[in-house]
Amino acid sequence: MSEVLLEKPADGIAVVRLNRPEVRNALNVAVRERLAKHFADLAYDEATRCIILTGGDKVFAGGADIRDMVDRTPIEVMARRDLWKPIASCPKPIIAAVNGYAVGGGCELAMLADIIVAGEGASFGQPEVRVGIMPGAGGTQRLTRAVGKFRAMRMLLTGEPVTAREALAMGLVSEVVADGDVFESALRIAKTVASMPPLAVLQIKEAVLAGQDASLEAGLMLERKAFQLLFATSDQKEGMRAFLEKRKPEFRGR
Repeated sequence: MSEVLLEKPADGIAVVRLNRPEVRNALNVAVRERLAKHFADLAYDEATRCIILTGGDKVFAGGADIRDMVDRTPIEVMARRDLWKPIASCPKPIIAAVNGYAVGGGCELAMLADIIVAGEGASFGQPEVRVGIMPGAGGTQRLTRAVGKFRAMRMLLTGEPVTAREALAMGLVSEVVADGDVFESALRIAKTVASMPPLAVLQIKEAVLAGQDASLEAGLMLERKAFQLLFATSDQKEGMRAFLEKRKPEFRGR
């Protein structure tokens, strides 16, 4: 059976599921290559409007596979540096459904999502310092942007994880639900997102990601241009007419 599964549970929704439960979904090179391939394909799949990324009901991802890394050379590590890029640059909204551990590369993988739904028993951490290295897939950058310098530095320098409730309080996750409700909660959000006008959804994600590291003035300019562009879409006309006519809109991504 594949180490990464692709499922289509509902119209417009794809689920990318890590499937190495025997090693807590450790992220070896083969898994990362499969993830990259799935997200690269889904980015251009017109039928896909939202993606759920999960590891199952016990663990999200327990980090990099140390056995796969221990003897690698710097050149070998550098050759794999772009495997996260198809996920980070995916234009479709991504919802991470997190149960159990999301640590090391698993935490970095979750942070590539746009929305994170965590179970009560989930935990997040960047323990790389404990094995003589540091985060290498965004942990020092995305974590700091999500929770601020001082909370991030505590996690990065001690390697200590935080609970789901602590992650929620610091802004690292979107919501916390019962462990048994994580996937269904993520699926409910995904269905809502998938029902929205696809072009507006894509422009929202693009504006947020492009603007977050820009100046406020530059970010507002990006937002205005995207806002104006959407008035060239059929979905804008349909959405506003449906509102005025008090009926449900039919968005077609045109």
